[in-house]
Amino acid sequence: MKASHIFVALGAFFVLAGASVVQADATLDRIKSRGTVVVGVVLSGPPYGYVDPVTQRQAGLNVDLAADIARRLGVKLETVAVTPANRVQFLQQGKVDLLIPNMQLNPERAEIMGYVPTPYGDAGGGFITRKGSGITQWKDLKGKTVCVSQGSNYAKPLAEEYGANVRGMPSQPDSLLALKAGSCFASVHDSAPLHLLVEENPEWKDFELPIATDLIPLPSVIWVRKGEKDTEKVLDGFVQDWYRTGWLFEVTHKNRIPITPLLDEYQAKYPVAK
Repeated sequence: MKASHIFVALGAFFVLAGASVVQADATLDRIKSRGTVVVGVVLSGPPYGYVDPVTQRQAGLNVDLAADIARRLGVKLETVAVTPANRVQFLQQGKVDLLIPNMQLNPERAEIMGYVPTPYGDAGGGFITRKGSGITQWKDLKGKTVCVSQGSNYAKPLAEEYGANVRGMPSQPDSLLALKAGSCFASVHDSAPLHLLVEENPEWKDFELPIATDLIPLPSVIWVRKGEKDTEKVLDGFVQDWYRTGWLFEVTHKNRIPITPLLDEYQAKYPVAK
């Protein structure tokens, strides 16, 4: 069974499980009355979210998605910079209406938050370390100190399956700084930003991603508060329309993110109208 099929089935399970949650879905009313949608995004670097050094404006895939949601809702956009350590709390405490922080779907997260069923992409972990490390596969990490962001879904498989000594850092930039300083043997984060880092930033010319396969690639979804089915439904319609119009592939290409088999599968499910 394909990984995407597994998560479709998993998503159906959690939708049914969440049906018993008694909670008024006031998010859409609050957004409309306020005239603004507040979206939590992670600004840790290209291609998902960052501040453009020239324009000083926020950019990246997740910022683009948030802007289009605001446009479709007919309201203004307010983005709030969140970190892996505080993003769930910001959503649960009502500091943001929804989260687009390139945060992948897994059972643990689905137990405490709601999510839009149709993914807008997927991501897996990339392993960055200094050149000449001798590492060629994930099992070679046994006993090595590996930095991740706090709350990363990569921490569990790194520790339990591969025997790495996992060190949680407040954010991806903190993790990469620790790697550069020699405090960590390697860092593991979503692979797309790491590939851009070593390919385009001269400061990282001595580093590489020596493992060809990504760690636990999972669907990337928009997150909402648990039980907010109305919000989920409206946003799911937006995501499906991103596929039907071809806009999602356009914005993914623009941000230099590879088109994955999962994206191709959902594009076939929601073909571009001709």
